[in-house]
Amino acid sequence: MKKRTILISFLSVFVTLFFCANQTASAAERTYQIGTDVTFAPFEFQNDENEYEGIDIDILNAIADDQGFKVDLRPLGFDSSVQGVQSNQLDGMIAGMSITDEREQSFDFSDPYFDSGIQMAVAQGNDEIKSYNDLSGKTVGAKVGTESADFLEENQDEYDFDVKNYDDATGLYGAVKNNTVDAIFDDYPVLGYAIKQGEELSLVGEPEAGNPYGFAVKKDQNKELLEKFNAGLKDLKDSGEYDEIVNNYVEADDGTEESGEMKKVEPEKDEYVIASDSAFAPFEFQNEENEYIGIDVDLMKRAAEMQGFNVTFNHIGFSGAVQAVEGDQADGMIAGMSITDEREETFDFSDPYFESGIQLAVEEGNDDDITSYEDLEGKTVGAKVGTESADSLDENEDEYGFNVKLYDDADQLYEAVRVDAIDALMDDYPVIGYSMAQGQELETPIERESGGEYGFAVKKGESPELLEMFNEALQEMQRTGEYDQIISTYIDDSGNATASESDTDESSLIGLIKNNYKVLLNGLWKTMALALISFGLALIVGVIFGLFSVAPIKTLRVIASFYVDVVRGIPMMVLAFFIFFGLSDAIGITIPDFTAGVITLTLNASAYIAEIVRGGINAVPTGQMEASRSLGLTYNRTMQKIILPQAVKIMIPSFVNQFVISLKDTTIISVIGVVELLQTGRIIVARTMQSTYVYLIIAIMYLIVITALTKLAKVLEKKVK
Repeated sequence: MKKRTILISFLSVFVTLFFCANQTASAAERTYQIGTDVTFAPFEFQNDENEYEGIDIDILNAIADDQGFKVDLRPLGFDSSVQGVQSNQLDGMIAGMSITDEREQSFDFSDPYFDSGIQMAVAQGNDEIKSYNDLSGKTVGAKVGTESADFLEENQDEYDFDVKNYDDATGLYGAVKNNTVDAIFDDYPVLGYAIKQGEELSLVGEPEAGNPYGFAVKKDQNKELLEKFNAGLKDLKDSGEYDEIVNNYVEADDGTEESGEMKKVEPEKDEYVIASDSAFAPFEFQNEENEYIGIDVDLMKRAAEMQGFNVTFNHIGFSGAVQAVEGDQADGMIAGMSITDEREETFDFSDPYFESGIQLAVEEGNDDDITSYEDLEGKTVGAKVGTESADSLDENEDEYGFNVKLYDDADQLYEAVRVDAIDALMDDYPVIGYSMAQGQELETPIERESGGEYGFAVKKGESPELLEMFNEALQEMQRTGEYDQIISTYIDDSGNATASESDTDESSLIGLIKNNYKVLLNGLWKTMALALISFGLALIVGVIFGLFSVAPIKTLRVIASFYVDVVRGIPMMVLAFFIFFGLSDAIGITIPDFTAGVITLTLNASAYIAEIVRGGINAVPTGQMEASRSLGLTYNRTMQKIILPQAVKIMIPSFVNQFVISLKDTTIISVIGVVELLQTGRIIVARTMQSTYVYLIIAIMYLIVITALTKLAKVLEKKVK
């Protein structure tokens, strides 16, 4: 009996010990069901292997390892996790959940594990919104039920913006990219991570202090889980593992992180040629010292300094710059060039460096009372060829019933509205603003339209290192605030262009002459050099082909006729483009613009001189040729001694006339970037907007020179006769 009693007692003790040990093991290895959000990077999200990671997930797993429990993670979404905890289907939740007084009525929270905050962000390149004050009249987005949404609701009346709420980050970030909203608010680490992953956003201002995040369980339940979380969190912070987890997703803001350092790119050339416009203030224009400045120029020069490469600018005009890049005469171009799908077929673009917009302008006073697009019916609106403004007018011409007139240059466009040749003009708003700042009598009755983004361009598939150097420098300038300093030099905070300061009053004729006479004389010298060199060469070529045209050998006459017909049949501007761009590309050697200009003028003038020579020779009576030949003189001797001396006297007035024509034709050569007298004037007009006075000065200069040359030619003509 005793043995049986002892055996039963032993078995009872064994079973009790086994059960207790099993209970202890079960308690030690207890698995908690924890709810979390589906995607709230960098706190919880799926990686490439479809595994959940993030600050919340990594902290929770580290605490579980430290405190000896297991986690059954349930990524149900924020709202579903809240309901799961409240209905006892989940033991707790960690989902970037802010600790608030309202939530503490339903949940018990752990010690805060992350001090968050909210921040404003705008689309990359948006320079209009720099503070909350800039949100007036705009639409701002946030996610439903977040601190950001509450913040916007509280401040909506003070800053006069509209609020639009979205269910998730995808909708929120997509809205700011497609301009549905002008700005968004979100937790600053979420925004920072999104930007790090390639979202084209820019942070604005400093983060607002927000409520810290906490791990949550249902009120008065799972206290042991809360205690384990707090104990494990303390251990993580003491060991430094907490900082490692957070820094893996959110970079420390100590000014030493690698992400804040600009990547240096190795240039592949000693010097890069950058083509640009010649007069597109405030992006590129000449100042009083005749040095090119402007947003484009300053950004490119600073990028070159930061990345350590050399640049040479060629201010050839927009169309010329495009052709220079396409013809491999320039490595890239920066000229207020909008990034479009069509252009991306030919060019590779940098990150956008300026978000532009187009605007309608009318003459100050606006006698036609144009206050909306509907008022343009039956009127004429101007724009520059090939611009976003021209495209916009073309698209809306039928809807609003206006006529469109296109101009090659800004000075022509602005002068046209001043003299009532057109009723209104449309142009990029910074250009209009600069014109008004320089005294152009315009007003803008209609709000500007959002426009495209400007980019630095290289030929498709070429110079990738140049593009990368510009992008890296641009990002660094934007990060350090240097970009904003460059922009603010030319455009103020309200989006208006600032006038260039001048020690001399250039609004008067005397002031213009006093401040620009040196550069005008230099332009005149370039004009004279072009005319004299090309005409001298044209005389040689023209006389040769002129003699060919009257030669007794038919082959020579055919060659001369073919040359004259071809050269005279091609407009000189087309010829200039072909020589400077087409021929340079064909032979693989860049022909300098001045040389190309001389060649163009020489070819054009020589064809007409050949006809002058032919006509002069034919004007000599044919009987003199026959008489000399009958006396036994050879053809060459007859031409030399009898025909040509008489023909020269006949030709001199025509030669003088042709030289005057060649002198005037130098103005056409400006299309390939030669800064002769007329182009010099255009550059001055771009800075001062004083087109009437400038062109009056140029006209007088041409008149003086041509009159003097004509008088000199008449004196020579009398002496020859």
